[in-house]
Amino acid sequence: MSTFTMTQKTTAAALALAFGAALSVTAAPVFAADKAASTEKCYGVALKGKNDCKAGAGTTCAGTSKIDYQGNAWSMVPAGTCEKTASKTSPTGHGQLKEFKEKKA
Repeated sequence: MSTFTMTQKTTAAALALAFGAALSVTAAPVFAADKAASTEKCYGVALKGKNDCKAGAGTTCAGTSKIDYQGNAWSMVPAGTCEKTASKTSPTGHGQLKEFKEKKA
């Protein structure tokens, strides 16, 4: 018969859960930093109401772009892809790393 009691089993399980939670909390900032380094803000690629943030004066943030490919509304995209992503209103025809004044689509 085992000398491992129910209380010891419960304590061991609680300790394992606490340890797992501690690892999750310490890993979260590293994950966030990795994600931030692997993405970039790309202006002029979001569709109407689908931007991640910034859409001009009087707007609150995400989901507030008024037109497709709005030049002052950005979306997060994988790093290095912004200026390769099509934008119908951009002067270059691609997303921009800085906001811009839209040309007619």
